[in-house]
Amino acid sequence: MSLTSLLQIGALLLTSFLLAAAALWLLARLEGRRARRATIFQGPHDDREVFLFDAEDLIDATPGAADALAAEPGLQSDWHRFLSAHSRRFEGLDQCLHELPDVGRTQLRSTDGRLQLTAEWKSGLIRISITPTAPPEEKVSLELPDYRAMETELETLRETARSAPFLVWAQRPDGTITWANNAYLDLAQKNAPHPDTPPWPPARVFDLANTGSDSKPVTSLRIETRIAGEAESRWFECFEVRMHNESLFMAVSADKVVKAETALRDFVQTLTKTFAHLTVGLAVFDKQRRLTLFNPALMDLTSLPADFLSSRPTLHAVLNRLREKKMLPEPKDYKSWIQQFQELETEAINGTYEEIWTLANGSTYRVVGRPHPDGALAFLFEDISAEISLTRRFRAELETGQAVLDALDEAIVVFSPAGALTMSNKAYNDLWAAPEPTILGQFGIIDATRLWGESCVPSPVWGDVREFISTPGARSEWTATVRMLDGRAVECTFKPVAGGSTMATFRPTEPSRTTGQQEPPDQQEQPVRRLNLGAEPASA
Repeated sequence: MSLTSLLQIGALLLTSFLLAAAALWLLARLEGRRARRATIFQGPHDDREVFLFDAEDLIDATPGAADALAAEPGLQSDWHRFLSAHSRRFEGLDQCLHELPDVGRTQLRSTDGRLQLTAEWKSGLIRISITPTAPPEEKVSLELPDYRAMETELETLRETARSAPFLVWAQRPDGTITWANNAYLDLAQKNAPHPDTPPWPPARVFDLANTGSDSKPVTSLRIETRIAGEAESRWFECFEVRMHNESLFMAVSADKVVKAETALRDFVQTLTKTFAHLTVGLAVFDKQRRLTLFNPALMDLTSLPADFLSSRPTLHAVLNRLREKKMLPEPKDYKSWIQQFQELETEAINGTYEEIWTLANGSTYRVVGRPHPDGALAFLFEDISAEISLTRRFRAELETGQAVLDALDEAIVVFSPAGALTMSNKAYNDLWAAPEPTILGQFGIIDATRLWGESCVPSPVWGDVREFISTPGARSEWTATVRMLDGRAVECTFKPVAGGSTMATFRPTEPSRTTGQQEPPDQQEQPVRRLNLGAEPASA
């Protein structure tokens, strides 16, 4: 055999030996690691929860411990799920586990004193065991259906808390979050200062402090918070429920409510600015009859102070204050006063309240009540003192003018351009025996000439009068004489007056005593019509 062949055989043998030695060394290492892991995890654990972590990965756990992690919200790693599950029971757990590689072994007792946690650092692995501190109580046997029903109910409650669309979290008095559902964890992760921030313990989204009182009722608190990456801030309605040494918080989004309230407030401000320029006082009461809106004119008209109106007084409080200031019509007695209050509100709801208030200071107000949607009431206060004064003065002038006309001996009547009778005096009514309703009602020239014709000998004057009154444009005064059935001659003057109206004047004469008898009524007398050529033409 050649030397070359011997060298090749020797190289093969050496290579095979080296490979076998490497394989034996590798098997020994693996077996040693398994033995070390078994040594770390060994021991009875009937009543214990034992976890074995390699960094943030769970490599082994007892069945009860595995179930506890599976019930936690879906965090990024097993390590964070463990912290989420046990931070509530063991205060300071995060800090102790952070120092574990330096101290090697540490122990913690739960806040209720029933459990003890032991953490050990061995060869880069973390072994955590949770054992009860008291002897196990007497076991309670359950039927299989009852046990399954309890498991189903527990899983339902867990899933409800995890999947709730609103934020739920538990917080210690020092502000540490010990438990949170998925909605809170998602929002906390968005608000984390850095993307690589560990998800547990989660960041505080709200700056809320525990009340520390078990007797305090559940109340809501509206909080504004800003989320990183979002332009607008968010609003939440937060509730706190005290539980042992922690507080359970719940937060529901209030963005839509805040936007609606803001829109309503802006709308009310717009209305207030609009109503500020009105001279009519406005007071709007809600369905609880509290003042919700008023304008400056209301303060000017009622002399009510701004601080009183801004305090949202009730309708009765406002009316009582108006009564104290003598800004209401004073009733005869208190009973009628209360009845007036009730009628005011009832008629305003029906939309029929409208009264004239004559006040002691001489002012006169028109008050109108109208219903608004959702049971609200609106009252309008208008000062009509000037209008009432003008009406009274105008009425006094009319009465004076009528008295002057009635004092004249001549019978006078005035017709509008449309031929309606607008004014007459007592002499006219006595001469033509005009019935009372015709004086006050719509009595036209046709009715008047018919009345005149019934008391006179037939004459074409009445047709000329109707044509004269209805003629537009410039007209001239003219005179005619007619004879009544009793023999009296009546001198009639028709004269244009301002505004296109026509004034008719009648001057009767006594019947002739020489003849002793009057002309027969069937004899038509020719009218004597004389134009007043010296008079200025009047325009209609």
